Amino acid sequence: MKKTLFVCFLSLLFSLSACVKSGETTNSSSFTESSTTHSSSQTSTTKSSVVESTQTETDWIQEKITTMTLAEKVGQLFLARFPGEQALNDSQTYNLGGFILFGTDVVNENKDSLIEKIQNLQAEQKIPLFFASDEEGGTVTRISMNPNLVEARFLSPQAIYQEQGWEGIAQDTQEKAAILADLGFQFGMFPVADVATNPQAFIYERTIGLDVIGTNTFVKTVVKSLKETGVASTLKHFPGYGDNLDSHVEIVTDTRSLTELEEDALPPFQAGIEAGADSILVSHNIITSLDATQPASISPTVIQFLREELQFEGVIMTDDLDMAGMTDFTSQEAAALSALKAGNDLVLSSHYASQIPVIIQAVEQNDYPEIDLNQAVYRVLKLKAELGLLKE
Repeated sequence: MKKTLFVCFLSLLFSLSACVKSGETTNSSSFTESSTTHSSSQTSTTKSSVVESTQTETDWIQEKITTMTLAEKVGQLFLARFPGEQALNDSQTYNLGGFILFGTDVVNENKDSLIEKIQNLQAEQKIPLFFASDEEGGTVTRISMNPNLVEARFLSPQAIYQEQGWEGIAQDTQEKAAILADLGFQFGMFPVADVATNPQAFIYERTIGLDVIGTNTFVKTVVKSLKETGVASTLKHFPGYGDNLDSHVEIVTDTRSLTELEEDALPPFQAGIEAGADSILVSHNIITSLDATQPASISPTVIQFLREELQFEGVIMTDDLDMAGMTDFTSQEAAALSALKAGNDLVLSSHYASQIPVIIQAVEQNDYPEIDLNQAVYRVLKLKAELGLLKE
């Protein structure tokens, strides 16, 4: 990257047009190609508008962050497992960023009762909460297991694609998002961007079941279909499961080379980023070609790769920190701090009560710099603003 910028700088000294051409080349991804062109006047106008809009957005969100206490800022970085009757107390005590609900949390609800529950919780918040539910479809769905919430269970992407193709995927995504938004959810925690073509692989049934090209199309279709729905897209499980084992029961060690990842695992994430993905969920797998010693979710090297090589600027979140195997690398109390220090913005956890004080202490002792904390809070609040939860 430094070499490319240096070349561009030298070119600028001789010719503005040469620099423009060089800039177009550097902005091209190593995984995808872009053929869109604009006139110079259109480009200038667009860039001016974007800069002005971004500056305005930055100003008021940054200003809001300066008014928040340390505890309020730390709490915003937690997407916590829904604690039932303790939800109101915990959300206020720990200033939580949001809740993720599972099947047991909605099994006794109907539409009216769930909407009322979420609305009542939101009404008591200083900063509105994210509400999330895993709704990949097929084997992973929460709300659609309850016929009082959704008439028919959400189908798997594979089943929809086989019957209706990409139009079916787009329509299903929009319909699912409408249901989620109506109930009060902002996260459906999909699409699955993992490439898996082996039916015996753990992740296979949750994927589109196609090769890397087909998975690219799937991810782009879902992300674009989620835009303007009020429901955020989440690409998972970075940097791709492949045909590996289940990290819910053990830490998976992925020995694929970086070249193999670039050819078969990373392209769908790049495609999703270019389509405007809101967030990316990082797995607990150890990716030896990136970091042979730590799970990806707590690896600064992996998060840096996602930021710098794939140029993702949105919210990065961990997979559930309660998954088996993490205790080999960090204690439960320190797990969230490890994740944030690695560069994550949002932590999925049930143990926020013991983890948040550890983070606050780390910031106070400058073990976790407050400037890094503020950057993560900014990304979280920015997404809340984009989803209509937070207003200037």
